[in-house]
Amino acid sequence: MIAINRSALVFVFDLVCALVAWMGGFLLRFNFTWQPEYSATFWAGALWLLPFHALLCRWAGLYRGLWVFASLPDLKRLLRAIGGSVLALAVFVVMFHPEPAVPRSVFALYPMSLIMLMGGGRVIYRLWKEGHLHGSQVDTGRPVVVVGAGRTAAMLVRELSQSNAWRVVALLDDDRGKWGRDIGGCRVLGPISALAEVARNYHAKHAILAIPSASEEARRVATQLAMQAGVEALTVPRVEDVMAGLVTVSHVRRVEIDDLLGRDPVWIDTPHVQALLKDKVVVVTGAGGSIGSELCQQLARFQPAKLVLLEQSEYALYSIEQWCRQHRPGLPVVPILGDVKDRERLREIFRQHGPHIVFHAAAYKHVPMLEVDNAWQAVRNNVLGTYILSSVACEFEIERFILISTDKAVNPTNVMGATKRLAEMICQAMHGGTNRTQFEMVRFGNVLGSTGSVIPLFQEQIARGGPVTVTHPEITRYFMSVDEAVQLVLQAATMGEGGEIFVMEMGEPVRIVDLARNMIRLSGYTEDDIRIEYTGLRPGEKLYEELLADEEHTRKTPHPKLRVAKARKVPSNFLETVLPWLVQSRLLSDDEVKTALAQWIEEYQPLLRRPLLTVVDGGAAKRA
Repeated sequence: MIAINRSALVFVFDLVCALVAWMGGFLLRFNFTWQPEYSATFWAGALWLLPFHALLCRWAGLYRGLWVFASLPDLKRLLRAIGGSVLALAVFVVMFHPEPAVPRSVFALYPMSLIMLMGGGRVIYRLWKEGHLHGSQVDTGRPVVVVGAGRTAAMLVRELSQSNAWRVVALLDDDRGKWGRDIGGCRVLGPISALAEVARNYHAKHAILAIPSASEEARRVATQLAMQAGVEALTVPRVEDVMAGLVTVSHVRRVEIDDLLGRDPVWIDTPHVQALLKDKVVVVTGAGGSIGSELCQQLARFQPAKLVLLEQSEYALYSIEQWCRQHRPGLPVVPILGDVKDRERLREIFRQHGPHIVFHAAAYKHVPMLEVDNAWQAVRNNVLGTYILSSVACEFEIERFILISTDKAVNPTNVMGATKRLAEMICQAMHGGTNRTQFEMVRFGNVLGSTGSVIPLFQEQIARGGPVTVTHPEITRYFMSVDEAVQLVLQAATMGEGGEIFVMEMGEPVRIVDLARNMIRLSGYTEDDIRIEYTGLRPGEKLYEELLADEEHTRKTPHPKLRVAKARKVPSNFLETVLPWLVQSRLLSDDEVKTALAQWIEEYQPLLRRPLLTVVDGGAAKRA
């Protein structure tokens, strides 16, 4: 009932505005002196205008919006209604020829008055309403500095002005042309590098990064400046999410370590990937793992005829199957529990589903765990599993076989890296000859947030109050997002001619201790609150990782983030000599495995076992 009464009041207001504007046109024309001879013309015009004006306001949709949110679209609707009203006035004059005639100046004065009355009324109401609702919040809320002075920042300032949680005290931007300007009543005070001084002057403990279109490097620098200034860094949602209506720009969140380590968005040749995958049956092994599940999610958008999910873990398989059912309900998905070492099971799967492409992501990947007491299982899963799967792929003449490898296969010092290099050599040996299957290998780096990676470990340690454990003060690693890595895998799959090892451009290596410090600061703590302990390199771990072996050379590809490594050739009798060792039933000790791996892989240099050290950052070492 209230809504109906309000609409009726607005409707009456617009009719009164039309009547007053019609009268105002005459009064303005004659210097606010009413001319009695025009009374008949005035009333005849009013009787004609009011019903047409009412219909035009309804037609223009003036009563669909709320005055408290009056904005540019409402102004456009208002102008349509007023334009129609002027047209109705012209029709009145042409049809009825009132005497005396309507002065020509009234045709200009009437719409001007109507715009001022109808538009002004709406603006005044919004100003009053916002002042009534939010006026008491002007000096409340936590002071915050907004980094950026573009469209996103303007939207953010407008939305935060209606919130009692935040109070924008200043904006910063590196564009000199914006310095000293106001956005939503807030001044742009200078460059982003002035963040520490501005935060100190305004007692701000938070900074919101409103620069979603800036490069990853620019966002990293801004976040580092915030941390150095001792303020908590927040960021706005992604532009795509805001545009899709999933969130508003005021849904700020804390900057995560992924934002600091993130890279500029990767592009792929979508039409070629689509041509490769559309209407094809695709098998993904290890489909429930960190890499395999992301691979399945991205494959699903390219409309394969069928997606076959092969996974040992029942829960992991269930999780990725449910994602596919929910997000790609029209995609035929086949969840299969199985082991890549089970040849008969693989034959059954290939015979039943007739796949065209295989992405082999199944592998044991945890370096220290595979180094001690599990080396033979690593060989059987990573190497023998790859051989059995690839031989079945050749038997059924699969079009493409893509092996997901690792940068740890370069000059490996651990069992995990050595087994992945041996798996690469298996695929190199399988490619060509009488086999029609095209083999390609893609080396991954460390994936942000993947199972068993250092970032979830640090997050858990920080949540417990520390300490955060780092193996060595100089240890470095390459990082990339799983989304980026999988996109590059798909791109590489379209570019390969067979037998290549694709290497991803990984950017700059990150010192793990710097990573730990940043995560502590982003969590709102200092290193006095949560200390860092050095525990010593773990079995099989090396200080830094390489992207290419010494004997390898690379060549460019059409994609700037992919290169092809020309690896050492595999001996012609490689399969005949390595197979008897792989298929033997006797369990081998760790030392026997490492000795044998060194025979097959010239670049394999196993690290000697060393005692673990526990070192408090800045303190003395203690032997564990």
